[in-house]
Amino acid sequence: MVVTRRGFLRGVAGAGVMLARHLPAAAQDYVQLERNKAVVLSYKQSRGTPDAADMMRESLAPGARRLRAGFRHLAANAQGQDFPDAGIGQRMAFPDRFDVIEDVIADGDRVGLLYRITGTHDGDFYGIPATGRPIDIRTVALFTLAGGRITTRWYMADEVALLKQLGAKLPPRRDGRLIAPPVIAAGMDGDAWLARLGAQPATTEAERNKIVVTRSKAGNPPKGNRAPDYRQRRQGFQHLREHGIATGTARQTPTSAFPDRKDAVDDLLAEGNKVWMQFRLRGTQTKPLYGVAPTGNKVDVAEIGIMRFADGQWKEGWYFGDELGMLLQLGVPHLLTGG
Repeated sequence: MVVTRRGFLRGVAGAGVMLARHLPAAAQDYVQLERNKAVVLSYKQSRGTPDAADMMRESLAPGARRLRAGFRHLAANAQGQDFPDAGIGQRMAFPDRFDVIEDVIADGDRVGLLYRITGTHDGDFYGIPATGRPIDIRTVALFTLAGGRITTRWYMADEVALLKQLGAKLPPRRDGRLIAPPVIAAGMDGDAWLARLGAQPATTEAERNKIVVTRSKAGNPPKGNRAPDYRQRRQGFQHLREHGIATGTARQTPTSAFPDRKDAVDDLLAEGNKVWMQFRLRGTQTKPLYGVAPTGNKVDVAEIGIMRFADGQWKEGWYFGDELGMLLQLGVPHLLTGG
């Protein structure tokens, strides 16, 4: 018997509703989380297949919004330049695109995905002519659901890694402009989030882990917040850090370059021993940043932290920031790429 993605989604939805009616509250929550994961995974894995149009109709709620595109800056700088269309899901640029799911988390009405985009660059991609080169880059996505359907989607791809792998730089615009993301003043700082989390007793492992992670963004983060054997598996601005190591400027970190740095926390997701934190690095560059002289420019860029706990201790951190967005805000978009 062949089960289509549409059939799978309907089966999961129906079984989830029937089963949840006969379970205690905690078990009902678990069923709902797994159902939300199944909806998102089915939607994601259908992209580029004959089932895609039907899955979009079934998975997306009426009026569903995409809050952020994965290749946001490449798309924004290509706008109005008459570059060839990259196609739905960029599959005219990468006909053999295949996405590899690496992690999934669900909390309440939200689902997070970490995945890799792989493929071969065989078509124009936002003004970058086909190179024939392979790509393998990471992307994070955050979804909100209601009634078993997706209401919002938020994506962030590693655009710097893509440009480096293609040996390209951000294509120039005819008007010579750089389209940088806006600096916004929204979100809550770590102290406000701690107050929100502290309003209710932390009765689960996931709730306690959220508090530990949020303390790292508080005004006075406690020493020893992480385990003695804590491991940082990836820096938030990994490509910039590698540039700093190569140029002898590794000490010129974002924390030192933006002395007024105060991050805003947008969201927290926790499940089991994992916590995902969506936040924005905000500050003014008044000191050198990995060789970039002080610009006086303000930065406000997205970042995702993925944390893992063991035995109640924060053991690992993996961070992924919007490096191309930061470089655009500082006016140095070609610092890390060739072409």
